[in-house]
Amino acid sequence: MGKDAKEMVVAGFRRSLSFSTSSPRRPPPQEKSHHIRSISLPCNSHPLISQLKDKINVLRSWESEAITTRPSSASLCAVLNHLKNLHDCLDDLLDLPQTQDSLRRRSDWVEKLLEDFLRFVDVYGIFQASLVALKEEQLTVQVAIRRRDESKMSSYVKALKKMDKEMRKLTSTVRCIGKSSSSALTFVSNGDAELAAILRDVNEVTVMVSVALFHGMSSSSSSAKSWMVGWRLSKRYQKMKEEKGIREFEEAGVQSLSCLRKKGNDEMRMALGKLQTLEDCIGRIESGSERVFRSLINTRVSLLNILTQ
Repeated sequence: MGKDAKEMVVAGFRRSLSFSTSSPRRPPPQEKSHHIRSISLPCNSHPLISQLKDKINVLRSWESEAITTRPSSASLCAVLNHLKNLHDCLDDLLDLPQTQDSLRRRSDWVEKLLEDFLRFVDVYGIFQASLVALKEEQLTVQVAIRRRDESKMSSYVKALKKMDKEMRKLTSTVRCIGKSSSSALTFVSNGDAELAAILRDVNEVTVMVSVALFHGMSSSSSSAKSWMVGWRLSKRYQKMKEEKGIREFEEAGVQSLSCLRKKGNDEMRMALGKLQTLEDCIGRIESGSERVFRSLINTRVSLLNILTQ
């Protein structure tokens, strides 16, 4: 009986011992699984995430200021440079293995982003071609002024009219970018929410800057065109004139190009000087938009590599 009782005590002790040692082993698996979830996406303290948020905030601040002021070529070039840096930073984020793993789990969403960036690349390609054509017309109109040849001014009027039409189309197109990919955000897991939010915000500010750029060019060319052909200010044009075009376009004195034969030498030199300023303005915008164009291509290539590798 004594031996049996001892065995019962030992058995009871063993059962209690096995139970007590099993409970401390539970936390390690939980800590491990939590750690795995945290590296699926760079955390809030990751430098690239912080940099992207700062750059996005800078662009949004510019939007708030642009609403109340007429943009200049300098401000547009500055914001294009900020946009280029934003996409360069995004490209660095897309190179991170954890970012690539997160996006590979949502290939359907990446495909929508690829469509968005293809449209961004397309509109900036068209914009570049439009600026090249406008610069050529700028040279033509300067020659016409020197020769006081008003008959050749019609080609410049046609160029401005074409520019206005193309810019309005680009503005309409770019405003639709991002809507399809944003709808997919509701299906993204909580672990990927930060990455989804960053990509959504990058899309939004890219659309915002692009609309401001194309709309500014459209409003500017509309204003210059109306002066060139000597139209009377209709109600429709009065409304258009209130739209904010690029400052240099409206300060270039394009209206002084009419009645060239009646202009004095000083007036002609002043008109040529302002057109040269406008040409420089167009060149700076062309350079800034080209850098954005290349950054958009790089970002799209990075997204494409994530799906194909």
